[in-house]
Amino acid sequence: MYNRLIKLPQHPTKSFYLWGPRQVGKSFELRRRYPDATTINLLKSDEFADYQSKPQLLRERAIQNKWKFVIIDEIQKVPQLLDEVHYLIEEYQIVFALCGSSARKLKSSHANLLGGRALRFEMNGLVSVELGDEFNLSKLLQRGYIPSLYDSDQFRLLQKSYCADYLKEEVFAEGLVRKLAPFSRFLEISALGDTEVVSYETIARDCGISSPTVKSYYSILADTLIGRYLPSYSYRPKRRITLSPKFYYFDVGIVNYLAQRGDVLPKSEAYGKAFENWVHHEIVSWIEYHQRTETLSYWQLSHGIEVDFIIGHMLCAIEAKATDRVRSDHLKGLRELSEDHPEVKRRMIVSLEPISRRTEDGIEIVSVSDFLRALWEDKII
Repeated sequence: MYNRLIKLPQHPTKSFYLWGPRQVGKSFELRRRYPDATTINLLKSDEFADYQSKPQLLRERAIQNKWKFVIIDEIQKVPQLLDEVHYLIEEYQIVFALCGSSARKLKSSHANLLGGRALRFEMNGLVSVELGDEFNLSKLLQRGYIPSLYDSDQFRLLQKSYCADYLKEEVFAEGLVRKLAPFSRFLEISALGDTEVVSYETIARDCGISSPTVKSYYSILADTLIGRYLPSYSYRPKRRITLSPKFYYFDVGIVNYLAQRGDVLPKSEAYGKAFENWVHHEIVSWIEYHQRTETLSYWQLSHGIEVDFIIGHMLCAIEAKATDRVRSDHLKGLRELSEDHPEVKRRMIVSLEPISRRTEDGIEIVSVSDFLRALWEDKII
């Protein structure tokens, strides 16, 4: 069992949503933190059938049994329950923890999202500090951040099951896509482009589908928390820049399976892309778990020179390089950035070099251990 960093209220007095991809540990964490809560699990067929056919059962049972704090797991499966939740919050001051892996069905059904009446938290896969002494970067880049996959020697079979049973079959069963074959092809092609600028037209051509369909598929991945866009930093550009977003899958192990990478070996292109995905994962988790308000973006000139991550308005620019020997050409993006944005406060390359150092013009070449220490001790910005 890992000590998860997400900052849920110890004694909740206000209802909240807990979102996160499947199998990252949301349900377990809620049960661990709130063992005395009343729990409704909509993955159970009998409970799902009861509340889907008669949502008012929630109101009847809550009032009759004088419930005070209620966990509803997989809330997106029965959106109609949110009207009852709203009523019980307003009239009986019952506190709810609403757990789910997708807000898409709630949005599409115009469900009551409790505007302003519920806090929002998001849980990700495992991060370095949660693993503690069990942190192994190469293992993490191979197996991914889902706890059950990281811990299992049969992670490849579990990755296959996750992709087949959830990414394909369940998305199809929920009616989010009409045809499974083109969506399956899209998953493979989009995984190959993980960490890269999204080109809807190119992917559409490779998949044999339309650009609007590709956009809708990406929207499904984002709404089901399977991945997230990384926007371009476009504030006061001095030269032509790329405006299209990048896209990062939530788990590098799932990317490895979909992209058919096999063993992700050091010094390979796949290892470099996996390393970038992991650095992104650590940064977005730090922003979420430390409740930071800074945005995360990337910067790229139209001819391709780029910086992987920009935290806030040039508070810190970070390049991820899976190399144990950073060369001058690795510094080009950060140096070009300084020409357009001299206000950038900190420039950093996260690398596999064992000892951190600084170049003459102030670029920090940081080891993985020093980067993680600075990040999670809030010393990055």
